[in-house]
Amino acid sequence: MGDRWHVRVDRSLCVGSAQCLHHAPGGFRLDSARRSRPLAPDTDASEQLLAAAEGCPVEAIVITLAESGEAVFPPEE
Repeated sequence: MGDRWHVRVDRSLCVGSAQCLHHAPGGFRLDSARRSRPLAPDTDASEQLLAAAEGCPVEAIVITLAESGEAVFPPEE
């Protein structure tokens, strides 16, 4: 992909389903409150991170381009 992404989890939305760990096991961890956190908020773009965001049942994962802040997921409508 070549882009750099900024990955954020809206912890007020996260329900701890761990779907992000299933799709991108090296990209997220659950804390003691069972809320997801990205391991590296600024990272190289990857299909696994995008799959994690798309697979989140409450769309708590937000991905933007690191340089411009343009939305990657969820897409702007």
